[in-house]
Amino acid sequence: MKKITIAIDGFSSTGKSTLAKQLAKHLGYVYVDTGAMYRAVALFAMQKGYISSSNFDKQALINDIPNIKLHFEFNADLGFAEMFLNDVNVEKEIRTIEVSSFVSKVAEVSEVRAKLVEQQKEMGKNKAIVMDGRDIGTVVFPDAELKIFMTASAETRAQRRFDELQAKGDTVSYEEVLKNVQERDYIDTHRDDSPLVIADDAIEIDNSYLSREEQFAAVLELVDEITKTL
Repeated sequence: MKKITIAIDGFSSTGKSTLAKQLAKHLGYVYVDTGAMYRAVALFAMQKGYISSSNFDKQALINDIPNIKLHFEFNADLGFAEMFLNDVNVEKEIRTIEVSSFVSKVAEVSEVRAKLVEQQKEMGKNKAIVMDGRDIGTVVFPDAELKIFMTASAETRAQRRFDELQAKGDTVSYEEVLKNVQERDYIDTHRDDSPLVIADDAIEIDNSYLSREEQFAAVLELVDEITKTL
């Protein structure tokens, strides 16, 4: 079966990573969570004091970009690759509500996007890859054979994110999570550099009322249809 590139874009907390992991495992493809890469840069900015609730020194972050080294390492026990920032596993740290509150602002910085997009393009040069994010089908892989755009209501996504954080033991309110989701939506769709938009040839999936199993089955059918025509 011919190998293809699968680009999954969409709003935050739509389950992009969950779907991408399912597809990659089933197809034997490489999975890349680009959101984790931007989250790691946001964590770096937080650690350096470049960003806070009251300040964002973009130039300081830009100047320090050469010192940001990102890579993924596969964890056989978990079944997916974890994010490493300067050789430190930060998979847990990058999933906090604090990092979530800054990641869209960091992702607005053109120099950050340029660095990460370059790495992402390199990762997918041999195809057989599933990559999820905000601009995969429009910027990173505009020629991807399959492009999916995932959406759901802000309330549904906030509830999913809230349940996830609660399960991890994080102390956070639903209202705080909903506000974060809405703020990220606005920033992601209004930034000047690579705003979140639906690629002309993307297939939109509203999973507000779909189970993970139903969603996976529907997308897998799309993959089968495309690979049979190549």
